Amino acid sequence: MSLTILRHPDPVLRKIAAPIPEVTDEIRELAAAMAETMYRAEGIGLAAPQIGRSIRLITVDVTGPERREGLLTLINPELTPLPEAGYVEGEEGCLSVEDYRAKVRRYASVALSALDANGAPVRLEAEGLLAVCLQHEVDHLEGKLFIDHLSRLKRSMYEARLRKRLRNNA
Repeated sequence: MSLTILRHPDPVLRKIAAPIPEVTDEIRELAAAMAETMYRAEGIGLAAPQIGRSIRLITVDVTGPERREGLLTLINPELTPLPEAGYVEGEEGCLSVEDYRAKVRRYASVALSALDANGAPVRLEAEGLLAVCLQHEVDHLEGKLFIDHLSRLKRSMYEARLRKRLRNNA
């Protein structure tokens, strides 16, 4: 089942997501549908708020969108930056922010703890693209978008472009 991805400025994208109290069949089915939706949209990560569910669930697969060999389903993820590894700056886009990419500065390495789709604890350290993707998706759970990390000038340019697009679609 493919889901609809919400687009900025949908207000659900700005809410802090609620913890998931128990890993149920419904949560596993939602995670599977999110993965299918992420792959269909040729993304490498998707957070539940992006499909209108304000809960702490993300799917990530940085081998995608072509290979689809490294799917991670992470429930109630908690991210700890590892600042001693430094920072990286790279171009990011988002399935909820149409037609816009920009350079974002992120921690180069992070530690993550979460539950998997079976409710088992997951602990991992990530660097490179996986670290960036995890930070991006966990931001969604906090009501943040990658555009929130941009300079005021770049952000205002994006917002002007968005207003124009919304006027043209009205």
